Amino acid sequence: MSIKVRAHGPHISVVTIDNPSKANAMSRDMLAELADIWAQLDADRGCRAIVVTGAGNKSFTAGADVSGDLSANQETAAVINRALLKTEPFSKPMIAAVNGACLGGGIELLLAADIRYAAPHATFGLPEVKWAIYPFGGAAAKLTHQIDHVHAMKMLLGAENIDAAEAARIGLINEVVSSENLIERAIATAEGIASNSPMAVQAVKQFVATGAAEQAEAREPFEQALGDAVRASPDFSEGIAAFRERRKPSYE
Repeated sequence: MSIKVRAHGPHISVVTIDNPSKANAMSRDMLAELADIWAQLDADRGCRAIVVTGAGNKSFTAGADVSGDLSANQETAAVINRALLKTEPFSKPMIAAVNGACLGGGIELLLAADIRYAAPHATFGLPEVKWAIYPFGGAAAKLTHQIDHVHAMKMLLGAENIDAAEAARIGLINEVVSSENLIERAIATAEGIASNSPMAVQAVKQFVATGAAEQAEAREPFEQALGDAVRASPDFSEGIAAFRERRKPSYE
């Protein structure tokens, strides 16, 4: 399991989250690896656009691998923030090719993408509150700024999955694309962007990304305090136990 990067021509990088046995969920090490990859690509003057996708045809990514060590501490929070591009501006345009389930942290990674395509069988959801988990990776900070408030809050509070057609209807993705054409469509979009002025494209991207990052960064202490309070509650213990026991949680 790892994060794979391959070049497509001189100016496009394809980043693949590769852990299909666990729905492409990311361990702490994978999150750290992804964070480092973003830093490398951000500094790469030859890279003009990025396509991000998941391995196989079942999952984009289910977010964090909760079976591993993702203990709540400042170091881990910093890794998650960098991996999901929550509080740091990123200068390179990113196109997401959602090839299956996009859940939890997968949505938060999706929110860092500028253009988003999805296969017809893709599903989208934020299940965190069902299991008494706060969505630390940026969903609460970003989603209401990217789609209509009512649709964002239904996803954040309802913890129900939506299909690709609904994701397109509410503006979470640009378009539903056939599975066999998904990567090609994303790469074609990246190629179109790469053919434009790199200085102008990156200036636009940097301005937009900086505004979103600054807003998330300013509210980070408040968000961390809210999330810590959830973690310290009896709800959290029950939610995690229910998740691991594959049963419905019962909150007092």
